[in-house]
Amino acid sequence: MAAKKVLLLCGDYMEDYEVMVPFQALQAYGVSVDAVCPGKKAGDVCRTAVHQGIGHQTPHSAGSLRHWTYSETRGHNFALNASFDEITANGYDGLVIPGGRAPEYLAMDEKVLDIVRKFSDAKKPIASVCHGQLILAAAGVVQKRTCTAYPAVKPVLVAAGAKWDEPDTMAKCTVDGNLITAATYDSHPEFISLFVKALGGSVAGSDKKILFLCGDYMEDYEVMVPFQSLQALGCHVDAVCPDKGAGEKCPTAIHDFEGDQTYSEKPGHDFTLTASFESVDASSYDALVIPGGRAPEYLALNDKVISLVKGFSDKGKPIASICHGQQILSAAGVLKGKKCTAYPAVKLNVVLGGGTWLEPDPIHRCFTDGNLVTGAAWPGHPEFVSQLMALLGIKVSF
Repeated sequence: MAAKKVLLLCGDYMEDYEVMVPFQALQAYGVSVDAVCPGKKAGDVCRTAVHQGIGHQTPHSAGSLRHWTYSETRGHNFALNASFDEITANGYDGLVIPGGRAPEYLAMDEKVLDIVRKFSDAKKPIASVCHGQLILAAAGVVQKRTCTAYPAVKPVLVAAGAKWDEPDTMAKCTVDGNLITAATYDSHPEFISLFVKALGGSVAGSDKKILFLCGDYMEDYEVMVPFQSLQALGCHVDAVCPDKGAGEKCPTAIHDFEGDQTYSEKPGHDFTLTASFESVDASSYDALVIPGGRAPEYLALNDKVISLVKGFSDKGKPIASICHGQQILSAAGVLKGKKCTAYPAVKLNVVLGGGTWLEPDPIHRCFTDGNLVTGAAWPGHPEFVSQLMALLGIKVSF
């Protein structure tokens, strides 16, 4: 039985990262999470939105922060795992509210507002990000409470009686009693960490340094979910890509399962790298993570990439690879004698690379063999991150 149980309040066109990162990160830490949406039941889907600033109109400046408006494209389809009409606030230890466009209409739903008020009255932790604070304002739970949010939400929070805490960066988080508010998904590492702490959680063994091997059109979730999940634990996490430096971006791809013979692809977020591939000292890292998507096809042809992967393998350091990432492991010759899984279409690479194929049934299954953690696709992130944590000796306890 999970140590804690959390409710995730969803709606169509909530922000893609702002629902999936906390959903899967908390599960990886051993927390049970029920995702619900008014008018929908377990197994139904909410469509999500990819929101990111792309440098259009800037209404004003606040210090060094320029408040760009954001673009929107279609995200993944998010599957709910519980039914809204069957849940009660007293069955949960905390509440998470993603942002995006969903809060605009959820804030008009009296059943939603009633649930939020019950969490507030019971002084249970409430974590809300970006536009999610519109729901808090509508529920009347922010009076005289210090809050931050996406800057455009300021007028509503102020009108609702909140004390506005200006986000000097988009990674801003604010805590006032049981209320945790954040500006955007850039805040996730601190936002999730603060929520875990509010639930009574503590982290041990997180003094680890982890390297992510990135490339253009890696899968959107498969880089950001483990990246921010590990950051939220307190790990130092770097992301590098051949021929790119710190601060440069990799476009990502959204791969989803929508009833076709293979997965669909849509544009994802742009992912910001944190270090330069050419100057990175691989020996200083405790583990390597390889996201899937389309990037591994060409990264597997890069001799420097292959050398990097072999270096981690030769020293027996943990390597966690998901989906198409195993194309790189196969090319590096590090699968010989290893049992592993991958996206089913990558079975050929695994077998020809000398690995023993493990069928991913169901698709969220992940496996550990020695220093190697492998997963088939992003639905497996809770197992994927949890198994890497186990190899690294990182524990979350409540």
